[in-house]
Amino acid sequence: MILPIVAYGHPNLRKKAVPITADFPDLKKLTADMFDTMYSSNGVGLAAPQINQSIRMIVIDTSPYSDDYPDAGNFKTVLINPQILSEEGEEWLFNEGCLSVPEIREDINRRPQIHITYYDENFSFQDKNFSGIIARVIQHEYDHLEGILFVDRLSSLKKMLLKRKLSDISKGNIKVKYKMIFPNQKKH
Repeated sequence: MILPIVAYGHPNLRKKAVPITADFPDLKKLTADMFDTMYSSNGVGLAAPQINQSIRMIVIDTSPYSDDYPDAGNFKTVLINPQILSEEGEEWLFNEGCLSVPEIREDINRRPQIHITYYDENFSFQDKNFSGIIARVIQHEYDHLEGILFVDRLSSLKKMLLKRKLSDISKGNIKVKYKMIFPNQKKH
């Protein structure tokens, strides 16, 4: 089932998400719904807070990047209760977007290597290192679990320049091709 994505300004995007246990209700269905929602909106990652669930869960499929980043071609995963233990390397800029902040893309600095622990979709513990575009997508989605959006990583000047556009997004004054919940949309 395709779920609506919450837009910039929604309070769930600012909450620190809570861990879940293996007996979380309908976990398999939620995982499938998150992948369906991500694919239907042409995303490469989706964090549970973006579908109005304040839990520590992320789905990722980086295959759309496979032409430019061959290692991204076969990376599809579920991260439950992830913890980034370290981020290393020289920061690099990459143009990021976000399903919760449509129509805005900006260059964001992130470190290229991460060490992370998490549980997979079968609730098996994982302790892994990732690099490059895969690390970047994980970092972007992980930020959602911490109540951080990619626009928070911009300079004060850049944020000021985007203020009106962000306000329009929260009010639903944009055209998107997927279902969204706009927190400040006026009722008709």
